Amino acid sequence: MKTLYEATTEAVGGRKGYVKSENSPIDFSLSVPKSMGGDGGNGANPEQLFGAAYAACFGGAIQAVAQSKSIEIDEDALSVTAVIGFCQDDDGFFLEATLDCYIPGVDLKTGEKLVESAHVVCPFSKATRDNITVTLNLLLDE
Repeated sequence: MKTLYEATTEAVGGRKGYVKSENSPIDFSLSVPKSMGGDGGNGANPEQLFGAAYAACFGGAIQAVAQSKSIEIDEDALSVTAVIGFCQDDDGFFLEATLDCYIPGVDLKTGEKLVESAHVVCPFSKATRDNITVTLNLLLDE
């Protein structure tokens, strides 16, 4: 195994604190949503951060798969929207994720193949596999 990159990010104060990365592109406060008993302040929350990271990584995986299969896609218009659910059951708390993938200009079969293949290679998908429910959706032009 070869490590290509490492990122260091610190969280201080839990869900009501702040986060900061080693070279400061991430440097902001966190807030707890009202639905979770918080003040619903202007700060981000861990689910938003996870969703942003998963969506960006999954989009990169779609691009990598398309390139490896010589499938032309409009990389500037490709979008992945992650909806991260913070859930509770009798055993405690857990996450669920829905990834809505928009790959303009591809047909249904090609789009499904790209999304399914991206889910195999995406590091976030690998990290969550068999740990949380991940729903994949391909959004098409009408």
